[in-house]
Amino acid sequence: MTNAVNALLAALQQAAKADATLVAALGPQGISDRTVRPQRLPALAVGSVEARDYSTGEADGAEILLTFEAWSAVSRREAEGLVMEFRRVADGLPEMLDGFRLVNFRHRRTTSRREVKAGLFVAEASFRAVVE
Repeated sequence: MTNAVNALLAALQQAAKADATLVAALGPQGISDRTVRPQRLPALAVGSVEARDYSTGEADGAEILLTFEAWSAVSRREAEGLVMEFRRVADGLPEMLDGFRLVNFRHRRTTSRREVKAGLFVAEASFRAVVE
């Protein structure tokens, strides 16, 4: 299942780097898988990832639950706008992902908050993917 997760994350990174609006907002780093200080904001980072066996009698499969964090030093609106742009880009993922077939990729929910100690805003977007 780890390879399916890596294939999905690579496809999302590639899609983000190919989109002019996200490149303008995020810069050349695209989606980060860790927070490095000092980080250029706004930023989009991979949050939690959970993979579950979703095999059927006919095919091996995985259900992947992903969370992405959009960070902003300016406003909640900017963080939420970054999530909206990422959702738009993610909706166009190709069906084939480096040896896996993307059966389904859906947005589950988005929550946003202000991180008081850091003085930043964050919007967390959760997604569900099924791959075979």
